[in-house]
Amino acid sequence: MAAGAFSAFERMIAWRYLRSRRREGFVSVIAGISLTGIALGVATLIIVMAVMNGFRIELLNRILGLNGHMLVRAESRFVTDFDPLAQRIAAIDGVTRVAPVIEGQVMANSDVAAAGALVRGLRQSDLRSLHLVSDNIVAGDLEQFGAPDTIFVGVRLARQLGVYPGAMITLLAPRGAVTPFGVTPRVKQYRVAGLFEVGMSEYDSTFIFMPLEEAQRYFRTGAAVTALEIMTDDPD
Repeated sequence: MAAGAFSAFERMIAWRYLRSRRREGFVSVIAGISLTGIALGVATLIIVMAVMNGFRIELLNRILGLNGHMLVRAESRFVTDFDPLAQRIAAIDGVTRVAPVIEGQVMANSDVAAAGALVRGLRQSDLRSLHLVSDNIVAGDLEQFGAPDTIFVGVRLARQLGVYPGAMITLLAPRGAVTPFGVTPRVKQYRVAGLFEVGMSEYDSTFIFMPLEEAQRYFRTGAAVTALEIMTDDPD
Protein backbone atom coordinates (compact mmCIF):
# COMPACT_ATOMS: atom_id res chain seq x y z
CA MET A 1 0.00 0.00 0.00
CA ALA A 2 1.34 3.43 -0.91
CA ALA A 3 2.46 5.67 1.95
CA GLY A 4 0.17 8.56 2.84
CA ALA A 5 1.07 12.21 2.74
CA PHE A 6 1.89 12.15 6.48
CA SER A 7 3.47 9.50 8.68
CA ALA A 8 1.77 8.03 11.75
CA PHE A 9 4.04 10.08 14.02
CA GLU A 10 3.16 13.33 12.26
CA ARG A 11 -0.54 12.56 12.48
CA MET A 12 -0.18 11.76 16.19
CA ILE A 13 1.56 15.09 16.91
CA ALA A 14 -1.06 17.04 14.95
CA TRP A 15 -3.91 15.25 16.71
CA ARG A 16 -2.32 15.90 20.11
CA TYR A 17 -2.09 19.64 19.52
CA LEU A 18 -5.56 19.91 18.07
CA ARG A 19 -7.16 17.80 20.84
CA SER A 20 -5.21 19.14 23.81
CA ARG A 21 -6.58 19.04 27.38
CA ARG A 22 -8.45 21.96 28.84
CA ARG A 23 -5.38 23.28 30.70
CA GLU A 24 -3.58 23.30 27.36
CA GLY A 25 -6.39 25.08 25.56
CA PHE A 26 -4.17 28.02 24.60
CA VAL A 27 -1.92 25.64 22.67
CA SER A 28 -4.97 24.29 20.83
CA VAL A 29 -6.06 27.83 19.90
CA ILE A 30 -2.58 28.69 18.59
CA ALA A 31 -2.50 25.44 16.60
CA GLY A 32 -5.91 26.19 15.08
CA ILE A 33 -4.90 29.72 14.11
CA SER A 34 -1.66 28.42 12.58
CA LEU A 35 -3.51 25.76 10.61
CA THR A 36 -6.05 28.31 9.34
CA GLY A 37 -3.27 30.71 8.33
CA ILE A 38 -1.40 28.03 6.41
CA ALA A 39 -4.61 26.93 4.66
CA LEU A 40 -5.43 30.50 3.64
CA GLY A 41 -1.88 31.09 2.42
CA VAL A 42 -1.87 27.94 0.30
CA ALA A 43 -5.33 28.74 -1.11
CA THR A 44 -4.22 32.28 -2.01
CA LEU A 45 -1.09 30.95 -3.72
CA ILE A 46 -3.12 28.45 -5.75
CA ILE A 47 -5.59 31.15 -6.84
CA VAL A 48 -2.83 33.59 -7.84
CA MET A 49 -0.97 30.90 -9.80
CA ALA A 50 -4.18 29.91 -11.60
CA VAL A 51 -4.92 33.55 -12.51
CA MET A 52 -1.37 34.16 -13.74
CA ASN A 53 -1.38 30.95 -15.77
CA GLY A 54 -4.69 31.91 -17.35
CA PHE A 55 -3.37 35.40 -18.11
CA ARG A 56 -0.26 33.93 -19.75
CA ILE A 57 -2.35 31.61 -21.93
CA GLU A 58 -4.69 34.45 -22.94
CA LEU A 59 -1.77 36.76 -23.73
CA LEU A 60 0.00 34.11 -25.82
CA ASN A 61 -3.21 33.29 -27.68
CA ARG A 62 -3.73 36.93 -28.61
CA ILE A 63 -0.14 37.81 -29.50
CA LEU A 64 0.79 34.59 -31.27
CA GLY A 65 -2.72 34.08 -32.59
CA LEU A 66 -2.28 37.08 -34.86
CA ASN A 67 1.44 37.07 -35.62
CA GLY A 68 2.11 33.37 -35.95
CA HIS A 69 4.73 31.35 -34.11
CA MET A 70 7.47 31.59 -36.77
CA LEU A 71 8.22 33.53 -39.93
CA VAL A 72 10.23 32.26 -42.90
CA ARG A 73 11.91 35.07 -44.81
CA ALA A 74 14.31 35.11 -47.76
CA GLU A 75 17.82 36.53 -47.71
CA SER A 76 16.65 38.80 -50.48
CA ARG A 77 13.69 41.13 -49.98
CA PHE A 78 10.96 38.71 -51.11
CA VAL A 79 10.11 34.99 -50.98
CA THR A 80 9.55 33.73 -54.52
CA ASP A 81 7.94 30.46 -55.61
CA PHE A 82 6.47 30.20 -52.12
CA ASP A 83 3.67 27.66 -52.65
CA PRO A 84 5.95 24.57 -52.97
CA LEU A 85 7.92 25.74 -49.93
CA ALA A 86 4.71 26.26 -47.96
CA GLN A 87 3.56 22.74 -48.84
CA ARG A 88 6.84 21.24 -47.63
CA ILE A 89 6.66 23.16 -44.36
CA ALA A 90 3.00 22.20 -43.84
CA ALA A 91 3.99 18.52 -44.12
CA ILE A 92 6.28 18.82 -41.07
CA ASP A 93 4.88 17.15 -37.96
CA GLY A 94 3.43 19.70 -35.54
CA VAL A 95 2.85 22.46 -38.10
CA THR A 96 -0.83 23.44 -38.16
CA ARG A 97 -0.88 26.42 -40.53
CA VAL A 98 1.35 27.99 -43.19
CA ALA A 99 0.25 31.22 -44.85
CA PRO A 100 2.02 33.46 -47.36
CA VAL A 101 1.89 37.04 -46.17
CA ILE A 102 2.87 40.50 -47.37
CA GLU A 103 3.55 43.19 -44.79
CA GLY A 104 4.13 46.87 -45.34
CA GLN A 105 3.84 50.12 -43.44
CA VAL A 106 1.52 52.79 -44.79
CA MET A 107 -0.07 56.09 -43.91
CA ALA A 108 -3.86 55.75 -43.84
CA ASN A 109 -5.82 58.91 -44.66
CA SER A 110 -9.51 59.69 -44.46
CA ASP A 111 -11.41 62.94 -44.91
CA VAL A 112 -10.95 63.79 -41.22
CA ALA A 113 -7.69 62.23 -39.99
CA ALA A 114 -4.52 60.32 -40.79
CA ALA A 115 -2.68 57.53 -38.95
CA GLY A 116 0.16 55.11 -39.42
CA ALA A 117 -0.86 51.52 -40.09
CA LEU A 118 0.51 48.09 -40.94
CA VAL A 119 -0.97 46.35 -43.97
CA ARG A 120 -1.01 42.56 -43.99
CA GLY A 121 -1.86 40.85 -47.26
CA LEU A 122 -3.47 37.40 -46.86
CA ARG A 123 -5.55 35.02 -48.90
CA GLN A 124 -9.20 34.86 -47.88
CA SER A 125 -8.82 31.22 -46.78
CA ASP A 126 -5.83 32.12 -44.62
CA LEU A 127 -7.63 35.04 -43.00
CA ARG A 128 -10.59 32.76 -42.32
CA SER A 129 -8.31 30.27 -40.58
CA LEU A 130 -6.89 33.11 -38.45
CA HIS A 131 -9.65 32.71 -35.88
CA LEU A 132 -8.55 35.60 -33.68
CA VAL A 133 -9.64 37.86 -36.55
CA SER A 134 -12.31 35.87 -38.39
CA ASP A 135 -14.22 35.16 -35.15
CA ASN A 136 -14.12 38.83 -34.16
CA ILE A 137 -15.53 40.61 -37.21
CA VAL A 138 -17.75 43.29 -35.68
CA ALA A 139 -18.95 44.91 -38.92
CA GLY A 140 -19.09 43.73 -42.51
CA ASP A 141 -18.82 40.21 -43.90
CA LEU A 142 -15.68 38.15 -44.42
CA GLU A 143 -17.11 37.04 -47.77
CA GLN A 144 -16.41 40.56 -49.03
CA PHE A 145 -12.71 40.12 -48.34
CA GLY A 146 -11.25 39.58 -51.79
CA ALA A 147 -13.54 41.95 -53.65
CA PRO A 148 -11.68 44.55 -55.73
CA ASP A 149 -10.02 47.34 -53.72
CA THR A 150 -11.40 46.28 -50.32
CA ILE A 151 -9.73 46.12 -46.92
CA PHE A 152 -10.58 45.16 -43.32
CA VAL A 153 -9.62 47.65 -40.61
CA GLY A 154 -9.22 47.42 -36.82
CA VAL A 155 -11.99 49.15 -34.89
CA ARG A 156 -9.69 51.57 -33.05
CA LEU A 157 -8.04 52.63 -36.29
CA ALA A 158 -11.47 53.07 -37.88
CA ARG A 159 -12.59 55.30 -34.99
CA GLN A 160 -9.41 57.34 -35.24
CA LEU A 161 -9.98 57.86 -38.95
CA GLY A 162 -13.72 58.35 -38.55
CA VAL A 163 -14.60 55.64 -41.08
CA TYR A 164 -17.11 52.77 -41.24
CA PRO A 165 -17.91 49.92 -43.67
CA GLY A 166 -18.41 51.40 -47.10
CA ALA A 167 -16.19 54.44 -46.46
CA MET A 168 -13.04 55.11 -48.46
CA ILE A 169 -9.47 55.25 -47.11
CA THR A 170 -6.41 56.43 -48.99
CA LEU A 171 -3.25 54.40 -48.33
CA LEU A 172 0.15 55.95 -48.93
CA ALA A 173 3.24 53.72 -49.03
CA PRO A 174 6.74 55.26 -49.06
CA ARG A 175 8.04 52.94 -51.78
CA GLY A 176 6.39 53.68 -55.08
CA ALA A 177 7.36 54.32 -58.67
CA VAL A 178 10.89 55.42 -59.57
CA THR A 179 10.96 58.66 -61.56
CA PRO A 180 13.77 60.95 -62.78
CA PHE A 181 13.04 63.03 -59.67
CA GLY A 182 13.34 60.08 -57.29
CA VAL A 183 10.92 57.59 -55.74
CA THR A 184 7.34 58.79 -55.50
CA PRO A 185 4.97 57.41 -52.84
CA ARG A 186 2.42 54.80 -53.83
CA VAL A 187 -1.11 56.19 -53.30
CA LYS A 188 -4.38 54.31 -53.74
CA GLN A 189 -7.93 54.43 -52.39
CA TYR A 190 -9.64 51.41 -50.81
CA ARG A 191 -13.14 50.73 -49.56
CA VAL A 192 -13.55 49.57 -45.96
CA ALA A 193 -15.37 46.23 -46.25
CA GLY A 194 -15.35 45.33 -42.56
CA LEU A 195 -14.06 46.00 -39.07
CA PHE A 196 -12.46 43.59 -36.60
CA GLU A 197 -11.75 43.78 -32.87
CA VAL A 198 -9.29 41.29 -31.37
CA GLY A 199 -9.18 42.96 -27.96
CA MET A 200 -5.62 44.32 -28.03
CA SER A 201 -5.34 48.03 -28.74
CA GLU A 202 -1.97 47.67 -30.49
CA TYR A 203 -3.57 45.49 -33.16
CA ASP A 204 -7.00 47.12 -33.30
CA SER A 205 -5.41 50.55 -33.82
CA THR A 206 -2.75 49.50 -36.34
CA PHE A 207 -3.64 46.51 -38.51
CA ILE A 208 -5.24 46.59 -41.95
CA PHE A 209 -5.91 43.32 -43.78
CA MET A 210 -5.78 43.32 -47.57
CA PRO A 211 -6.29 40.46 -50.07
CA LEU A 212 -2.94 38.91 -50.97
CA GLU A 213 -3.12 39.57 -54.72
CA GLU A 214 -4.07 43.21 -54.13
CA ALA A 215 -1.20 43.58 -51.65
CA GLN A 216 1.19 42.17 -54.27
CA ARG A 217 0.02 44.82 -56.72
CA TYR A 218 0.06 47.63 -54.19
CA PHE A 219 3.54 46.90 -52.83
CA ARG A 220 4.85 45.85 -56.27
CA THR A 221 6.13 42.44 -55.16
CA GLY A 222 5.09 40.65 -58.34
CA ALA A 223 4.27 37.00 -57.60
CA ALA A 224 6.37 37.01 -54.41
CA VAL A 225 5.56 37.54 -50.72
CA THR A 226 7.53 39.00 -47.83
CA ALA A 227 7.26 35.93 -45.57
CA LEU A 228 5.61 32.63 -44.77
CA GLU A 229 3.74 32.70 -41.47
CA ILE A 230 3.85 29.40 -39.56
CA MET A 231 1.75 28.16 -36.64
CA THR A 232 2.40 25.00 -34.66
CA ASP A 233 0.44 22.94 -32.16
CA ASP A 234 2.90 23.94 -29.39
CA PRO A 235 4.27 27.51 -29.54
CA ASP A 236 6.63 26.79 -26.61
